[in-house]
Amino acid sequence: MQAMLSFITSSAWDLIALVWFLCCYKGYLYYSQIKSYDTPCLANVLHKYRYEWMIHMLEREVRIADETTIANLERSVSFFASTTILIIAGLITLLGSSEVVTKVLSNIPIISSTVNSWTFKVMLLIVVFLYAFFKFTWSLRQYGFLSVMVSSAPTPEDKLSDEAKQFHAERIALMCSKAAGNFNLGLRTYYFSVSVLAWFISPGLFMVSATFVAFILYRREFRSETLNNLMMNLGEIGKINLDRKKRKNRNI
Repeated sequence: MQAMLSFITSSAWDLIALVWFLCCYKGYLYYSQIKSYDTPCLANVLHKYRYEWMIHMLEREVRIADETTIANLERSVSFFASTTILIIAGLITLLGSSEVVTKVLSNIPIISSTVNSWTFKVMLLIVVFLYAFFKFTWSLRQYGFLSVMVSSAPTPEDKLSDEAKQFHAERIALMCSKAAGNFNLGLRTYYFSVSVLAWFISPGLFMVSATFVAFILYRREFRSETLNNLMMNLGEIGKINLDRKKRKNRNI
């Protein structure tokens, strides 16, 4: 008990910085998920494009282009999954050399770290990249499910009704969006892992960098030029949001 209290006392700022990092990470994930329901962002705009893609896919007899597109998406996810494994292996190797590394870093004035704190920080990086690995591999499997769904989708010869086409397009597009969503979570984890590197310098810089990463992600997903370009042909999303805002104002 005494050892635990002494550890908390000596590492108070590190623990506060860790809590702030978790708040920024989980808080942004929760915020982006909630805001995606009623605010234009990359997630809901791209889902609309995926839905239109599946509508056109159902009208094609030959779907080689669709399978090639899915294969390209799988290749990107597979690259990050294999890279994450290499990073985890490197961190585990680094974990076994904590004493040597801390002795080398002790000569750098801006970095002050004991063996225990160094080990704790490296372990956090390992946990972060393990989370990213599971997200990438799950995304990879979901893209495999998507490939099966596209291959088994009805052909124009089946002469489906418009409602049936919409049903098939919606469920296939939803699977594609789920796979892309998990891939996006893995990429967000990579972004936040960069902020963890600042923890090796100071807890304060760690907190600032975690906040900055959350701001960068917000700008790219909700306020970027890329989003504006994607929305050029999807004006109805903006109209829906305006209608919702009007209804909120009326309720107020």
